[in-house]
Amino acid sequence: MNEYEEVRNHLVAMLEDLNLRLSRITNNVRHSDTPLEKDFAEQATQNENNEVMDYLGNSARTEIDLINQAIAKIDSGHYGICQVCDEPINKERLKAMPHSVMCVKCASKAGH
Repeated sequence: MNEYEEVRNHLVAMLEDLNLRLSRITNNVRHSDTPLEKDFAEQATQNENNEVMDYLGNSARTEIDLINQAIAKIDSGHYGICQVCDEPINKERLKAMPHSVMCVKCASKAGH
């Protein structure tokens, strides 16, 4: 059994949830369920809501990318190694942020 199999399973579950959320956001922004309002004031409100949804969608896409990278690192055997100093990332940090690419020391230096 891979040392990080449980983490990988957790990441895959997170990925599924994020993909579902992103799909809902995309449908909402595209107004798949409801057409745009005819009233100009309502359209302005919908456009503001779309901006918020775009932000949420972009955040989800970023997290999806990070999770995919972490899964790829697990699969290649490079997971849990700081990309800056090549030292192991603390297990507690990985538990809290399973897609971490830096140890606490290097992340602090980088301002993350």
